[in-house]
Amino acid sequence: MKAAWVFSGQGAQKTGMGKDLFERSPAAAEIFREANRILNWDLMEVCFNGPDEKLTESKCCQPAIFTVSMAALAAFREKFPQVEPVGAAGLSLGEYGALCCAGYMSFADALKTVARRAELMDEACRKTPGTMASIITDGSVTIDTFKAICAEFGIWVANYNNPMQTVISGGIDGVAKAAAKFKAEPGVRKVIPLNVAGAFHSGLMAEAGEKLRGVLAPVPVQAPRIPVAQNFTGKITADHQEIKENLVHQVAGSVQWIGCVKALSEAGADTFIEFGPGTVLTGLIRKIDSGKTLLNVQSAADLDTINIA
Repeated sequence: MKAAWVFSGQGAQKTGMGKDLFERSPAAAEIFREANRILNWDLMEVCFNGPDEKLTESKCCQPAIFTVSMAALAAFREKFPQVEPVGAAGLSLGEYGALCCAGYMSFADALKTVARRAELMDEACRKTPGTMASIITDGSVTIDTFKAICAEFGIWVANYNNPMQTVISGGIDGVAKAAAKFKAEPGVRKVIPLNVAGAFHSGLMAEAGEKLRGVLAPVPVQAPRIPVAQNFTGKITADHQEIKENLVHQVAGSVQWIGCVKALSEAGADTFIEFGPGTVLTGLIRKIDSGKTLLNVQSAADLDTINIA
């Protein structure tokens, strides 16, 4: 197996996530306990018991998803210590999981950074209301078309998720007008408004990104032990200072997920293992390259179904 490890992003959260990992894996349980100590609030309670409204808040959601993802990875490593990845990536928030597993930053530093990132993004959402919409196409709508329509209404392309799914982001009025124009565009099958707190990965997050620069500056880092494909470029980056810059730009920049998957494939990945709640990344990767083996680890039960020689 030549596996790439990928990590869930915001929106994958659900009440109860990680509970059976905590109960059945000593390694996962220690991740949760450490998270509680670092954050000085009861992340386990929010993950395991909710309520949904609290878990959905970015300030809770982002640290919670990151922790569950790293607990799932710890449980996997506990059971399959012989498996080493050929590379890693994560969707938005999930990029911190990829960098942590690659040894770029410690779990504690990554969690603290994620928690502060969530607060900064919440502040940006309150300051300038915004929204997002997913555009589902038959694959024929070009990147230039997306950029042109978004520019016309003063909004941004947030995510290049797969050849048939692109997400737009920006002010509420601009997204509504762009969505209406996309509905009339040949090749567009559906426009889905997203239930989000704000305009993530848009210019409305630029201030949050710049503030994150100050948060990241003192964080000690090392060169990653494995290749990590970053969202902002869609390419593998090795320079540790460039990685920080890409994390800053990622907050307001487009997520190049198609590029990330292709970069990991070029690095030799024939299997993608998704760590964290949900199966969103598995679905996206299947549409990018249907020839890959896809596995998910979000629970102890998932580990029972995986057979690795």
